[in-house]
Amino acid sequence: MARGEKKRGRKRSWLSILCAIVALAWIIGFVTFTTTIPDDAPGNQQQTDAIVVLTGGSLRLETGMALLEAGVADKLFVSGVHRGVDVEELLRIQAQAPDRLRCCIVLGHMAENTIGNAEETAEWIAAEGVQSIRLVTAGYHMPRSLLELRAAMPSTEIIPHPVSPEHVKHADWYRYPGTALLLAGEYTKLLLAWCRLTLIELVTEATG
Repeated sequence: MARGEKKRGRKRSWLSILCAIVALAWIIGFVTFTTTIPDDAPGNQQQTDAIVVLTGGSLRLETGMALLEAGVADKLFVSGVHRGVDVEELLRIQAQAPDRLRCCIVLGHMAENTIGNAEETAEWIAAEGVQSIRLVTAGYHMPRSLLELRAAMPSTEIIPHPVSPEHVKHADWYRYPGTALLLAGEYTKLLLAWCRLTLIELVTEATG
């Protein structure tokens, strides 16, 4: 065998080993991620300045409305609402929400993803002088949401309030292909978000 072929063979072997290590690390991390997804919100009813709901899944808006009605906060900000939907339309869709909540609900229409949610929410709380929020989103989405929002508003206290859609089977995810794919995608997005934010922080420190 020629020396060049041997060298290429060694490179392929090292690449295969590296890929195997990365895959194993991803699998271990993914399994850990699935075991830490909260099924229910904690019993913490601490008052906050506002409730923030990230749209994109069932139970989120209903939970935010219920928390507002219960007086957990005086304001509700809903990030990522479809353009053209106003508070009147939202209350009509959520038929159980009383009209008296109308004055306390603000909608954000600019966010199209979790990064946008963080930016939109940070802009709103800065304008409103909000110091603490209760964050409502799906349990599987909560880790990435907290990562993005804490990076965008580091001085704001954030209390997580996860919800658990019935179609997402956290405990038995391996039995449901749809749930497995959803969680795998979310875990990968979480890793990418962490890498992006870490890189930004390193660049900022190096150039600061």
